[in-house]
Amino acid sequence: MEAPPDNDVLWARSLHFRHQDGSPGVAGVSLGVREGEILAVSGPRGSGKTTLLSCLAGLVPAQGGEVWFNSQAVHRMGPFARERLRRDRFGWIDPAPTLVPELNVWENTALPLMLRGTGRRRAKVAALEWLERLDVGDKARRHPAELLQAERQRVAIARALAPAPTVLFADEPTAPLHRADRAHVLRTLTTAARSHGITVVLATHDAETAALADRKVTLLDGRRVKTVHLPPVPEAEGRAECSLSV
Repeated sequence: MEAPPDNDVLWARSLHFRHQDGSPGVAGVSLGVREGEILAVSGPRGSGKTTLLSCLAGLVPAQGGEVWFNSQAVHRMGPFARERLRRDRFGWIDPAPTLVPELNVWENTALPLMLRGTGRRRAKVAALEWLERLDVGDKARRHPAELLQAERQRVAIARALAPAPTVLFADEPTAPLHRADRAHVLRTLTTAARSHGITVVLATHDAETAALADRKVTLLDGRRVKTVHLPPVPEAEGRAECSLSV
């Protein structure tokens, strides 16, 4: 068995996953992510980006292939070990914010820190710092139901960054934001990741977002490809045709 490269914090070989309806999620994907790198996983909707991130993060076990985090074989872990790894070393941002409705904004942001054993006061200080960076510090005592969708997503991003995870998985993290907000939030996310040495795996179908990464891999129908060209076609005119080189 080939050992993962020493400079790759995350490494996968020949990953396979099929959904329950039989459709391919990922089909033979291999990649490595270096420590502190921001890697964009690009491709059109339905290309397998979310499935790949879920396999790499241990949210779902790959049905074939290997996933390594440092020297740990994620593909061999049971559900409890994967859950502990996600809690202690990984962060995750969904396309739509998922916050605990009973907790206020700073408590939601501090929750991952407190689950790791950080004291309430120290966790609150870290949470408030990240909320300020993401321009929602004035909402710290409000509850999720009192916020706009875009504000809730900023809180979700702050929550993912507050514990300074080793690897942050960001699945279309700015999807709920208006275009004017996306650039600022993405700059905050990428600048924070680089300053804290956080490795980021960023799934996006947006070329401008992918351009902020250090490197890009492209998926189509669950497979890595070299190029995907998506001509800009208004949604009302139907799907854009794809041309690719494998």
